Amino acid sequence: MFKPATWIFASVCVCISATACAEDAAEKAFTDELIECAAYYQISSEAIGAMNAPQMKAVGERLTASARDTITLAGKYRSPEQVEKDLISAKQKQIEKLAGSNNLGGLMAQYKDSCKALVDDPQKRLDYWTMATM
Repeated sequence: MFKPATWIFASVCVCISATACAEDAAEKAFTDELIECAAYYQISSEAIGAMNAPQMKAVGERLTASARDTITLAGKYRSPEQVEKDLISAKQKQIEKLAGSNNLGGLMAQYKDSCKALVDDPQKRLDYWTMATM
């Protein structure tokens, strides 16, 4: 039979392991979301830049800054090489959703508000994923 100290030690190890797994899952989900947002921001800023509309220059710059911020934050949880690889994949999937159209309405509907909330308060979103993956 287990001695009480051994049983307590084993129980603590299981709890620590489960917590570490939940944190890993939370960080993965959070980072995946960051990369999706970075892809959306890059696609949107490139589309606005292609319009060559001076009145939209500030919007394009904000989108570029948001893309840079989300990529930097994702780099805290994944290697820069992996972030770049995942970003290329996410951009490709989002561009495929556009199906050759220049209309960003579908992407905006999916990402605009959630990505804004993510950029405005990333810790709140990480906390959400921590709770959601427990």
